[in-house]
Amino acid sequence: MLKSKNILVGVTGGIAAYKTAAIIRLLVKEGAEVKVIMTQHAKEFITPLTLSTLSKNPVLTEFYNPENGDWNSHVDLGLWADLLLVAPATANTMAKMAGGIADNLLLTTYLSARCPVFLAPSMDSDMLKHPATVINIETLKAFGNIILEPETGELASGLEGKGRMAEPEDIVKEIKSFFKKKKSDKPLRGKRVLINAGPTREPLDPVRFISNHSSGKMGIALAEAAAGYGADVELVLGPVDLLPSDSTVKVTRVTTADSMARECISRFPKCDVAILSAAVADYTPVMVEKEKMKKSEKNLTLRLKPTIDIAAELGRMKKEYQILAGFALETGNEINNAKEKLKRKNLDVIVLNSLREKGAGFGYDTNRITIVDKYNNIDKFELKSKEEAARDILDKIVSMIR
Repeated sequence: MLKSKNILVGVTGGIAAYKTAAIIRLLVKEGAEVKVIMTQHAKEFITPLTLSTLSKNPVLTEFYNPENGDWNSHVDLGLWADLLLVAPATANTMAKMAGGIADNLLLTTYLSARCPVFLAPSMDSDMLKHPATVINIETLKAFGNIILEPETGELASGLEGKGRMAEPEDIVKEIKSFFKKKKSDKPLRGKRVLINAGPTREPLDPVRFISNHSSGKMGIALAEAAAGYGADVELVLGPVDLLPSDSTVKVTRVTTADSMARECISRFPKCDVAILSAAVADYTPVMVEKEKMKKSEKNLTLRLKPTIDIAAELGRMKKEYQILAGFALETGNEINNAKEKLKRKNLDVIVLNSLREKGAGFGYDTNRITIVDKYNNIDKFELKSKEEAARDILDKIVSMIR
């Protein structure tokens, strides 16, 4: 089941480290290539020799080998891994992960890893229930990490409660299930998906322009997720510094609202799904000065005209088989405004963001969305990473495809 999968196992300083030996043995038995990183405290509970013997690879504990100077690159390890499992994940290590602290090889590798991350917490029940730990776990979930819930039973302290690390067989079962789902989970295979993202810039003169704070992160996350779902993805991207990490996403760069409208309108007839996440300017200057405007003591009046409403235009063009999704960023009366926009522009789905939500909106790596569909169904989601939010949006769209 796990043949050819590269799994990186991080071991931290908890009594449950003895279980990690069984996890590694089971992973190797399933055909996985396993490498192990241990923290210094982990070596107090289980020896590197044991885990090296079971994994059939040297165990890594330091950034470099002091005997020969060989460098253990956290970047290379992060790129090598198809999955990072931290078991046990102590309260200390999870706090550092949540805070972005990188003071050992495991933590720097975690911050470099592009793969899914599984955490198997292990600690006393009072530590698990402490508000700091609860917040850290919720933060790690928001980052997209998968938490393997600890079990209830007798703890190392002699007390009874929740905090025992999940059993090795259950952890490996979750990993196998994840890869099985990932392999078969291509619900948009054969579908063409058009996405726009980022801001636009409306020039006033050769130097100045009107724009907004959009980073393009949500749209790029949607493009990457759609490609992961098997779609043929075209991304019309405004002037941002980011690009999708998935090379299969076809990217067209634009600057102005007019150029974004042209690219979207020309591509939409051949698409099955369009997701309009870009923060397109509503107005553009009536006249663009050919030379830089000089500052004066007089007030300056700008004459603006409406830009093309891309969502409304695609809504008029939409065929019965096509799904059109838009975004609404609201600061008040959110649900009613979103419903009105959905109906007025002939959308099938609208994704509501609120600037009043902490951690959501422009520039953040997280988002808290509400999805409203044309059947008046409303789905509210907790604060999540934009990658997770993208999958929630795509799952909704997949459910509506005939």
